[in-house]
Order: sequence, then structure tokens, then C-alpha cells
Amino acid sequence: SRTSSSSSSSSFSSSSLPAAPRRSPRALQRHSSLLSQYSSLLESYTEGEIRQLISALVERYSQAMNSGGHELPLFPRAGSRRKRARARHKPCALKELEVSVSELGLGYESDETVLFRYCSGTCEAAVRSYDLSLKSMRSKRKIKKEKVRARPCCRPLAYDDDVSFLDAYNRYYTVNELSAKECGCV
Repeated sequence: SRTSSSSSSSSFSSSSLPAAPRRSPRALQRHSSLLSQYSSLLESYTEGEIRQLISALVERYSQAMNSGGHELPLFPRAGSRRKRARARHKPCALKELEVSVSELGLGYESDETVLFRYCSGTCEAAVRSYDLSLKSMRSKRKIKKEKVRARPCCRPLAYDDDVSFLDAYNRYYTVNELSAKECGCV
């Protein structure tokens, strides 16, 4: 009895995943082989690349679950994970950032600063029948993917007043529709 308990604990520690009841040795070898392949693959990535990969997988998983969850799940018990993932999605809202005119990327050289307001967040609550039908048509390849977007976007609904400034050569410029005034899901 002591030998069997020590052998089961050694197989548990060698495979970082808990062994399922009545799993065949061949299945354990396959899981071990997959784990070693994935770990050697992930060792070649930088930490930033791994973070991007994980966030892309989580986003894809939450999209799959929001669309009915018909795709193959990435995690076996994801109920609580799904709730946490949804909690991280902040609704579409107006944000602001103080930046120099040069940082705006419009080609002006100026040290003057402006308050740049932008729209950020998700629009999951704004999904309409149109979006669901469009997604279905795209999945059936009746509409090419690159032509349409099958989900609402967080975008400006209105813009602030025009912004005027002096550039580094004392020339006066006015830029319109630079900063968001109101955001919404469109």
C-alpha cells in the first residue's frame, strides 16, 4: 500500500497536471509530451510576447463564450474566469491625456501642450441583432471578413472645439476634430 501511494504521488509531481481517474499510461505520455513541447516553445518568447499571447487567448475565449460558447474551450472550468474577464472589460468612456502637439503625430513641431480626449473601452452591451447576424454571415463566409466589422466600436460621437497653437517656427495653426467630446458605441 505504501508503494502504490508513493508511485501515485511521484506521477502527480512529474506531470504538473492532476491525473484524471483511470487515465491510461499512453494518455499521460501524450500530456507530458504536449507540456514539454509547449514549455520549450514558450521559453523562446520574451515576457512581453507571452503576455500578448495570453491576452489574445483570453480575448478570443471571452468572445467565444459571448457568442454562445460553441468553440472548443481553452480552459475546462472557466465560469469564474469568464466572470473575471468580463469585469476587466470597462465600458466605453471618455478619457483624457495631456500631451505636446508634437506627440499627436500630425506633423507639427511644437512644445505647446493640449488636453487630448479619447474614447476607450468595450461595447459588449451595445451588441444588436445586426451585429449578431453580421457575425453569422461572416462565419458562413457569405461576407468577406475584411469588408465589415461585426461588433460595435467605442468611438467619438462628438468632438471638442478646434485647437489652435503656435509651432516651433511661430506659425499659427488650427486643427479641427482633434479631441473627443462624447463617446459611444457605433
